[in-house]
Amino acid sequence: MRTRIKICGLTREEDVVSAAVAGADAIGMVFYAKSKRYVTPERAAALRRALPPFVQLVALFVNATDEEVERVVDAVRPDLLQFHGDETPDQCARFGHPYLRAFRVGAAAIPDGRAVLAAARPFAGAAGWLFDSDSAGYGGSGHGFDHGLLTDVRAEIDAPRIILSGGLTPDNVCTAIRHTHPWAVDVSSGVEQGPGIKDDARIKAFVAAVRSADETPIPKSVWTRVDER
Repeated sequence: MRTRIKICGLTREEDVVSAAVAGADAIGMVFYAKSKRYVTPERAAALRRALPPFVQLVALFVNATDEEVERVVDAVRPDLLQFHGDETPDQCARFGHPYLRAFRVGAAAIPDGRAVLAAARPFAGAAGWLFDSDSAGYGGSGHGFDHGLLTDVRAEIDAPRIILSGGLTPDNVCTAIRHTHPWAVDVSSGVEQGPGIKDDARIKAFVAAVRSADETPIPKSVWTRVDER
């Protein structure tokens, strides 16, 4: 298996190109006005023009109105939507786009492994479940979480693909992948000089660390789960 890579929170053309050239499978743009990485739909549309073919664009929302989501969909044409707030399954699915549902592991509502799986199960129609650390800013905090809390999720045969996020860096992503065997990893602050300002060298180092993890043989139990799907 090859672990997919998403670089999130992009705000500059040069960072879009840097992520794509380094080997990222997707980039993320944040449409949450309180975020330090927020971009307007108009700015995002300009950034999209710098995106090479075969690299997906993910639009991140936090409790956005239908009108706000539709405005981004019309202006930016994202490949995937990502919902990072308190959205219901119906709210995530109503736009007719494949979507990722993010869960803030360790939050008061989902403090342990059973609660994580219980929170995720209603979103069985998602293209992927993204697990992040709990933070006031809905991601990009640089804080990680106990990956052992994903044990029940990983054992769920019919679960959507798992995307691991939260505090990942070039220094720890290899270990995180070897421990959790996610479909993809999602990084933002771990490859930055500052909020929304990515560092080309750290992006390259992050991608190299992911590829190093991919060279480690995957346990038979993980392959069995993939084969059954």
